[in-house]
Amino acid sequence: MARADLVAAELRATAAERDRANRTPRAEVELLRRHDLLAVQEPVAYGGDGLDYAQASQLTRRIARGDTSIAHLLGYHYAQTRIAPLFGTPEQADAQSRRNGAEKLFWGGVQNPRGGSDLVLTRDGDAFRLTGRRSFASGASLGDQLSVTAALDGELVFVSLPAGREGFQALQDWDNIGQRLTDSGGVVFDNARIERAELLGDDPLTGRTLSPYQTLVTPHWQLAFVNFYIGTAEGALEEALDWTRLHAAPWETAGVERATDDAYILQTVGELRSEIRAAALLADRAGAALQDALNVGPELTADERAEAAIAVYEAKYLTTKVSLAAASRLFEIQGSRATTSAYGFDRHWRNLRTHTVHDPVAYKAREVGDWTLNRRAPEFSLYR
Repeated sequence: MARADLVAAELRATAAERDRANRTPRAEVELLRRHDLLAVQEPVAYGGDGLDYAQASQLTRRIARGDTSIAHLLGYHYAQTRIAPLFGTPEQADAQSRRNGAEKLFWGGVQNPRGGSDLVLTRDGDAFRLTGRRSFASGASLGDQLSVTAALDGELVFVSLPAGREGFQALQDWDNIGQRLTDSGGVVFDNARIERAELLGDDPLTGRTLSPYQTLVTPHWQLAFVNFYIGTAEGALEEALDWTRLHAAPWETAGVERATDDAYILQTVGELRSEIRAAALLADRAGAALQDALNVGPELTADERAEAAIAVYEAKYLTTKVSLAAASRLFEIQGSRATTSAYGFDRHWRNLRTHTVHDPVAYKAREVGDWTLNRRAPEFSLYR
């Protein structure tokens, strides 16, 4: 945790400047590697820290206090390195874990759920060929390894391959208002060769029914979102408070000399702190629920999977609402001078708004409601 806090502080000091520059975050990924934050989930014997997924998610939250974009990359990385234990053979999972620990690999993702069938695997002798494109692929041009979802004979498969594979191209066309440093542009695979060992799982590769345990892959990603949303809110509030103490002025009818004594500023700070802390506690509960389900292992039941997923989706709903509101209302604490472009305080809202509309939270509220009222569990997809 101390290493993550050091990195977050370093990122926060230059976050506004780097957001404006809008460059590929190679230096930021190397910062994560240099502080040994990439392999924290691998066993100590393999060179990691032996953290479980819930503990790693706390690191994502801490990094988000400094830079939402880099927390996005790290949270996705942590989720992607857990795919082999869910879908691969024990041998595949162990080999990947050893490499992650020894080489401190950074994983880029080509898993945008809305493009589930636009990357297609076809058989080519004892190997396969991968063809198609994805509109969003966070970290793909930076990754040492890529985690890819594709369709084989119409069914979902997971592929792990080196990023430099012939036939792969990162388009680097990401130009959005927020999450600018997530390297989330499109990618193209043009008849890229995929070895059998790079497809996760046993034969046969098709005709399989995913177990409830395997479908925890989606709550993995959702918990990453939860933590970089609430971490962003925590960091944005702290940044706003620091600025207010030094620069803000009270309103002329407040009857006080300092902004820090203005009753309405104090009220707003109290409301935001309370809401952010409540959402953070729900995020902690979600992490514990998912980790408990992971600890059950392959014997996990459908109901146990549903309970874990719903805990994550409750947190997803609340952290989305609270973080967006906080990122907007912080200006009520700081005042109009804080809207000066040079400060870059608007980046918090831009980052949150950009990511949250990629996965509309209204659907999470509906899934929580359907489970609560009708005991209908969310049907598995890469969004739920």
